[in-house]
Amino acid sequence: MAYELSEQKKVGLGLLGFGILFTFLGVMLFFDRGLLALGNIFWLTGVALLLGWRSTWNLFTSKANLKGSVSFFLGLFFLFVRWPIVGIILEIYGCLNLFSRFWPSVKAFLYEVPMLGWIIRFLF
Repeated sequence: MAYELSEQKKVGLGLLGFGILFTFLGVMLFFDRGLLALGNIFWLTGVALLLGWRSTWNLFTSKANLKGSVSFFLGLFFLFVRWPIVGIILEIYGCLNLFSRFWPSVKAFLYEVPMLGWIIRFLF
């Protein structure tokens, strides 16, 4: 197989999925603080397991990603001090800044997915 997932990466993908699910449920249930906090914890742990601990540390502490890291962790802080709307907005902004280098790879991958690639090319 061209790309085989280790057990650690499988667990990371699962935690990442649970993090996205809990965050989505937290937003749908009128910014429920508990679900949003669980979603963030699962998401951060999933990213750390998927990328590796050192790569995650380098991602969040590199000088090029400083603006994204600060806004993400500031959003996490606002979430924990009961300002969930401000926290989610800052976290989304931080994630977009942190992972902006990965978007061309994600776009190229999505173009290769059989039905989804055709829909994306047709719409955009």
